[in-house]
Amino acid sequence: MAKYRLVLLRHGEGAWNKENRFCSWVDQKLSSDGIKEAQNCGKHLKALGFEFDLVFTSVLSRSIQTAWLILEEMGQEWVPIQSSWRLNERHYGALIGLNRAEMALNHGEEQVKIWRRSYDVTPPPITESHPYYKEIYNDRRYKCSDVSPDNLPKAESLKDVLDRLLPYWNEKIVPELKSGKMILISAHGNSSRALLKHVEGISDEDIINVTLPTGVPILLELDENLHPLGPHQFLGDQEAIQAAIKKVEDQGKVKSAEK
Repeated sequence: MAKYRLVLLRHGEGAWNKENRFCSWVDQKLSSDGIKEAQNCGKHLKALGFEFDLVFTSVLSRSIQTAWLILEEMGQEWVPIQSSWRLNERHYGALIGLNRAEMALNHGEEQVKIWRRSYDVTPPPITESHPYYKEIYNDRRYKCSDVSPDNLPKAESLKDVLDRLLPYWNEKIVPELKSGKMILISAHGNSSRALLKHVEGISDEDIINVTLPTGVPILLELDENLHPLGPHQFLGDQEAIQAAIKKVEDQGKVKSAEK
């Protein structure tokens, strides 16, 4: 019998997900498909009888918008939301804005997979000459974070994401879980992967094969020590979920016409 239950998800599809670009810390709204994904996620969670007490999101719009739409579908708009940059997507540095399939064509699919999925490989850092540098670092949402803008990352490996996420998990989320609250975390592909790696003890080598589709809720059932009682569960039509996972994995491959 689970002592604690937690629902985690990657936000619905964003505009740059659709364009197959590294979005990272550039703020993007959900695409029309992403809105539907979030709404369907809310419908499914409602049908399963979930009642949330607290929601955690990143400070990026696609994460927050997903949470809003889910709660609206569930009739739980009143549930409090807490947002932190520590749940942000991984900072992809100089790769931000680039098309993944074009990167695979230029650098090879294996290199792109390493940049996207490996645990401790960091992409080249973003510099002030990058077209999205000012948009990110002049954004007011980071002026009121718990670190100074100068100390925000310029590029991150998945290990770096876990390092900046863990204090928030331990100090903010865990106490709420242990108080008996049912929690939803609406985050991103890599912040969710980092959290799964920590909670489930996934090895540095195996985490490269963990892929999360957009808008699919993940159930974690934990014992009194926050150890998983079994592997995480994707909630929904399993065939459709596997197709969505393959779609994400294929984003880093050269398009057939270009091979």
